[in-house]
Amino acid sequence: MIGQKHKKRIFSGVQPTGNIHLGNYLGAVKNFVKLQSGGNEALFCIVDLHAITVWQDPKVLRSSIRELAATFVACGLDSNKSILFSQSQVSGHAELAWIFNCIARMGWLNRMTQFKDKAGKNKENASVGLFAYPALMAADILAYHATHVPVGEDQKQHLELTRDIAMKFNNDFQVLNFFPIPEPIIEETAPRIMNLRDGSKKMSKSDSSDMSRINVQDDNDLIALKIRKARTDQEPIPEEVSFLEKRPEAYNLVNIYASLVNCSPEDVLRDFSGKPFSYFKPRLVELLVSELEPISKKIKELLEQPEEIDKILNDGATSARKISDPIIRSTYEILGLTKNLE
Repeated sequence: MIGQKHKKRIFSGVQPTGNIHLGNYLGAVKNFVKLQSGGNEALFCIVDLHAITVWQDPKVLRSSIRELAATFVACGLDSNKSILFSQSQVSGHAELAWIFNCIARMGWLNRMTQFKDKAGKNKENASVGLFAYPALMAADILAYHATHVPVGEDQKQHLELTRDIAMKFNNDFQVLNFFPIPEPIIEETAPRIMNLRDGSKKMSKSDSSDMSRINVQDDNDLIALKIRKARTDQEPIPEEVSFLEKRPEAYNLVNIYASLVNCSPEDVLRDFSGKPFSYFKPRLVELLVSELEPISKKIKELLEQPEEIDKILNDGATSARKISDPIIRSTYEILGLTKNLE
């Protein structure tokens, strides 16, 4: 494996914390479905070990893992084209994370802005796991010698850390190119989907108001209510995008429409310029319902068959271990340790 050329392999992980919302769906999951095609080898992981960096109710966590798996399948992830599994089912993630804790430097982790955001002012009371989880994220990627990782703006810093860890390991132990230096996959056409009540904030599962987001499992009436109540302004839809730059809530709804029909915001403005949002919003609702209703229905069907979801995850974990086990064994050998794999 040492000095090898790495085949293209895609890895991405999502935490099982709360319902997938429209921003997750348009910004990430739809892209996952595209990435599993075209001969790409792709692994999509439910990163449940990341979830426990803050306290989780065990029953809720178990339910959330199944719900996220059902959502992925309902959105189009196909176990015949990609590998879908839970992080905790593959021990190599945790094993490699400890090794990377010993490779990463305190100064590197201290620069991670997400820890500062999540820990807040009371960082002394945050878990060690919350501080060190970027090393686990690096392990998630490098346990499979993944070469490409879909990332949003808020994950770029963590991918840079993964690259630093891979380079330092390779240099420290003089194993040229043992770990690949993963490249980001950035979906240039996917706009950032913002909060329906405050266009300066991104749509988020952690927002206290459910009215701030469209959840993939929202029913048709709730979608209609949330869009009707979504904050806009009294001005009509303009002819040019530049006139939306100081109207973030209006811009957000235009971006959502454009993402759903796979066109540019300029195309949307050509169709709706001069119209009030009272005219635009019902058309947006129609699009959202058309896109999300089949997904929501499929999720409900899958959740009524938990044994089928568990089988998909178990089969995926078996496939994932076939890739990661030889890599972890070689990592141990490089370190001078012994790894017995049955």
